[in-house]
Amino acid sequence: MQELADKQNHQACVNERTSVPSHELSKQSFALAPSQLIKANAPSVAQSQAPSGELRILHVINRLDMGGTELSLLKVMSGLGNDVFTHRICTTRGYDADLVNQKQLTDSVLVAGKKRPGFQFPIFRLARIMRAYRPHIVHSRNWGAIEAIPAARLAGVPVVIHSEHGYELDMLGGLPYRRRLLRRAFYTLCDSLFAVTEDLRRFHGRQAWMSAERFRVIYNGVDTERFAPRPQKRWDIRKELGLADDVFVVGSIGRMVPIKDHLTLLRAARQLVSSNVDVHVLLVGSGSEQSRLEKFVHDSVEMSGRVSFLGSRGSVGELLQAMDVFVLPSICEGFSNTLLEAMASGLPTVATRVGGNPEVVDEGHSGWLFSPGDYKELAGQLEVLAARRDLRAQLGEAARARAVSRFALGRMLDDYRDLYCQLACRRGVLHGVS
Repeated sequence: MQELADKQNHQACVNERTSVPSHELSKQSFALAPSQLIKANAPSVAQSQAPSGELRILHVINRLDMGGTELSLLKVMSGLGNDVFTHRICTTRGYDADLVNQKQLTDSVLVAGKKRPGFQFPIFRLARIMRAYRPHIVHSRNWGAIEAIPAARLAGVPVVIHSEHGYELDMLGGLPYRRRLLRRAFYTLCDSLFAVTEDLRRFHGRQAWMSAERFRVIYNGVDTERFAPRPQKRWDIRKELGLADDVFVVGSIGRMVPIKDHLTLLRAARQLVSSNVDVHVLLVGSGSEQSRLEKFVHDSVEMSGRVSFLGSRGSVGELLQAMDVFVLPSICEGFSNTLLEAMASGLPTVATRVGGNPEVVDEGHSGWLFSPGDYKELAGQLEVLAARRDLRAQLGEAARARAVSRFALGRMLDDYRDLYCQLACRRGVLHGVS
């Protein structure tokens, strides 16, 4: 009955509005220095800046960096637009200044904590920020922002949402008992919980001693127009990178951290060279593991001149055009945005059989899966793909079709819009908000 009521309320709300356009983030100003935010209290200047008819949403995350969760958040903010929604981001541990400037977010980011490592408990700082901004919805993401849930209740926020977006290495053996207790307590304070994969939904349900049914699933989405096959770009990008047109190029994009396990890909590539495959590896990203990976390449005679470390790049879509196969060798994975981007670009994908990867890759049809850390299995799959251009084309076409039909950005935005509007209607804050 509640679900039916939500749908009826949501439809009534939608009938009064035109569709929300996808355009750039609002530059309306609401930004205070951290010291001002800590002292802020309601009412404040913030409450007069949202015109009637808007839902103010405060997205709370641990830190705003170039990670998958953060970039998905920015897609939501940009894609939902400003006709109905006003978005602000609040971080508990600061942000990447370059990213904030690049995305023109200077007036949209609030800070509730400090960058330094170690224990912080910013519930009261978060509550003060919420009383100042007066959001209708607080949406926190992952463990690093979980304090936003009780803070929102202290501040009297009408709607509280929490979502889980991925794994870290220390989660693989299960969560510590204290975290499980806190998750259980804080989850019960939420109006809605969701995860970005069925795998994460089941995991967090078990860890918090809750039914997985308490969690929705909202898959990430990819812009299938921005990421699309562009064969004419292939030679231009390869020429720029100094790669021959006939070399077999395998690529991976992501942070160079232990959980991503790029070393397995390099070991597989070394085995391909031993099997007389003319292979070149493109690694896009940076991180703590980069020096270790560079040392492996330096110490391997077979790999000399066969690996390009390209660092963090903004032109990911173009670099994908230079690849023949995309590989995701992660030890564990929540939901990989780069995997979706590769599929939308028409690339065959080979990924580890972990986390959300089996939900994204239709094994044997749009790509292949392998066991984490098994570089021999990966090398065997890549050797087959290196020898069969027709098979690469077949898998790539199927990958593109799957990305368009199941994981298009528009579908993700519709899911977020429906969730926000349904809950706002249920709480009676969508009509005549101030």
